[in-house]
Amino acid sequence: MKIAKIVLVSSAALAVFSSVTLAQQTTTGTGTVTTIDRIHGTIAIRETQSGTVGANSGGATNEFKLQGSSLEALHAGDRVKFSATESGGTKTITKIEKQ
Repeated sequence: MKIAKIVLVSSAALAVFSSVTLAQQTTTGTGTVTTIDRIHGTIAIRETQSGTVGANSGGATNEFKLQGSSLEALHAGDRVKFSATESGGTKTITKIEKQ
């Protein structure tokens, strides 16, 4: 009986920790700034597709909130490298730099 409880508690703890990990995912990428909304603190970036040679269509465009940085130095058309997290359906850039 004690072993069954230990296994049950361990399984529950593992499920909680893995759901927290899945809830906030970190990604990195490169892309081109397509729009900036300085009033709402958001930026849209068309991500660069990787592994395609000669393709002239860009990757998906995603909208992000910006954390801890200013949008003043960025403009539409700038190529950027960024790190972002996603939590609760909201994508937030934690680090961004012009290339």
